[in-house]
Amino acid sequence: MSYLENIRTFVRVYELGSMSAAGRDLRISPAVTSSRISSLEEHLNVRLFQRTTRSLTATEQGRAFYTGAVAVLEAVDAAEGHVAGITDNPKGSLYVAAPLGVGRRLIAPRVPEFAGEYPLIDIRLRLTDRNVDLTTEGLDIAFFLGEPADSNLRIKQIANCERVLVAAPDYIAKRGNPKDGAALIAEDHQCLNLRYPGAPEFQWRLQTADGPQKFRVGGRYECDDGDVLTDWALGGEGIILKPVFEVADHLNAGRLVPVAEQTPPVPVQMACLYTHRRRQDPKTRLFMDFMTSRIGTAVKAAQDSVQLPR
Repeated sequence: MSYLENIRTFVRVYELGSMSAAGRDLRISPAVTSSRISSLEEHLNVRLFQRTTRSLTATEQGRAFYTGAVAVLEAVDAAEGHVAGITDNPKGSLYVAAPLGVGRRLIAPRVPEFAGEYPLIDIRLRLTDRNVDLTTEGLDIAFFLGEPADSNLRIKQIANCERVLVAAPDYIAKRGNPKDGAALIAEDHQCLNLRYPGAPEFQWRLQTADGPQKFRVGGRYECDDGDVLTDWALGGEGIILKPVFEVADHLNAGRLVPVAEQTPPVPVQMACLYTHRRRQDPKTRLFMDFMTSRIGTAVKAAQDSVQLPR
């Protein structure tokens, strides 16, 4: 088992590019991480990584070993999953990624319920609004809003999410309520944008009389955390584009109000990504089925609670 753990550690170091990051991910100390890599190198009689004080790079032998190491772990996971399926007692760690708003509001509150039903499954939830890569980041499932970049992955649809442009009453009192997307630009409104490293040029896709159109909005503020944008909007700093489920409570309480209602945002799909291999793992299938049914119900309830032009 120690050799297998050494291989698992090597794979995470390779994928994350850092001993410390891999140690945090595996919940082991940096010393243990380094010791496992050294033990594996000694066993193989090769150097798997070139190490300096500032960087860590896989050697040619390390790159070659990674391919085989992943295959070994996949075979072990598949065998364990088969046994778990027979015994109806799934166990192990499940690595899940989700956008911040989806994760905080829809997934994280339901994790304890899932864990109560399946106490041998450990949930490793990673929340980020950037795009994630299931393969290189060692993820089992990735929830997302929009269209996935990788068409080779499997998709499970969850819900059609209505979206809305909103601002605080204080902002509208100061700047007025733009009637449509064109007014957002012509009247130089402060649009609060979600940006992260590598994000494409920002545009809002709105429904017009001539069909969906993209509007290149601008503003003084941007952030890679959608909840920060909501806080800014609540403070009267500008306009945000949000899924209704994220701001339903604020809309119903009057803290945020719809703007540019003549050109509402185009709805966005919520779904989860997984590989065919991951779907065969009972714990992946159980978590995905558990969450998607409950999330779909929650999104619909939030949308039904808000009175918006349809």
